[in-house]
Amino acid sequence: MEQLLVRLGSRQEDRVQWLVWSADEQEIIASGELPEASQLATLKERAGQRPAIALVPTCDIAMRWVALPPRASRKVLSAIPFMLEDELAQDVSKQFFAMGPRRGDQQAVAIVSREKMEDWQDWLSEAGLYCDKLLPDVLAVPHHEGAWSVLAVGEDLLIREDEWQGMEGELSWLLPAFSHRLRRAESLTTVHNYADMELSAIPNLDVHTADLELPMHVMAKEAIGSSFNLLQNEYRIKRKRTGHLHQWRVAAVLAVVALTTSLVDKGVSIYQLSQQNDQLSAQIDQAVKAGFPNLGTYRDLRLKIRSEMAQMQQGGGSASMLAMMGELTNAFATSEVKPQTLRFDASRTEIRMQAIGKNFESLEQFKRQAESAGFEIEQGAINNRDDAVIGTVAIRG
Repeated sequence: MEQLLVRLGSRQEDRVQWLVWSADEQEIIASGELPEASQLATLKERAGQRPAIALVPTCDIAMRWVALPPRASRKVLSAIPFMLEDELAQDVSKQFFAMGPRRGDQQAVAIVSREKMEDWQDWLSEAGLYCDKLLPDVLAVPHHEGAWSVLAVGEDLLIREDEWQGMEGELSWLLPAFSHRLRRAESLTTVHNYADMELSAIPNLDVHTADLELPMHVMAKEAIGSSFNLLQNEYRIKRKRTGHLHQWRVAAVLAVVALTTSLVDKGVSIYQLSQQNDQLSAQIDQAVKAGFPNLGTYRDLRLKIRSEMAQMQQGGGSASMLAMMGELTNAFATSEVKPQTLRFDASRTEIRMQAIGKNFESLEQFKRQAESAGFEIEQGAINNRDDAVIGTVAIRG
């Protein structure tokens, strides 16, 4: 994987150093320097879809260790800006406080003006560069426990004092200031020198010269491994997805939507079929009760009806109920009379039924049709019910 590292300045017209580092190959792909931040857009092609790491000048950031009460809660952390208010030149509301590592009751805090944060983000955004880590440049200088580290980048000098603190400024004034501080030191100070410059003349200094490498190369390896990020809270940037990942995500979302729609559609269809099945079952029960009022309980409806029909066929000989009903088919169809109950007396070869018709004429028409088919019809009481008439009819073969 390739990583773009850019080192921004305090002002837009300051020079910008950049480097593309391959973590897989552990080598520099390309590097260079831009005259000012307005030229950052020329790096967009080198960044591709990958996020960049931006280093910003430590001279614009106050790095502090703040002493906290034992077992301090998050509410105490939120009060840190007011704990440092007397030490800051600007109004607290105009400053942004980013929390760093914590060592026991010591909390690391980086303080930077909101105006600077917005400037750096605007430069990167206008160039079309996506940055997911913003790091004070001194934290990209290698750290050695109990020792200092020195690195020169262009005309600037970076001095890392410990895990959190350090200094950054122009080499012309920062190196003399550093030398003056060491002269006043009471003990020997160990310094790891990553800069291409002679430090042995400085008193009270134990110099360990590191392998000479490109300054941005040294910073790239340290910055990639750093866990700190200025982009916190309201400045936190949501991770941007690459084009391919976005396409797959869209495809996955569409697939889920299609599957969900299909399942909902099938669920509705199953529900509708279930309702239709319940309606048919109710109609079948109603028809069975009308045709076989004395059927009783049963487990298998088909088997029970076949048994009842067999008994009917055996009980009436050649003039069985089924034969009689078959010959009465035309009478029922013509008159539109419907039987509500049926009872068959095999010994008398007689069907007694309670029939319903539209009117008295329909019952009379059924009687005439049945008699013309050779049956003897005896009508009982006939009553009106709503828009129909119900009567008792005895049919003898």
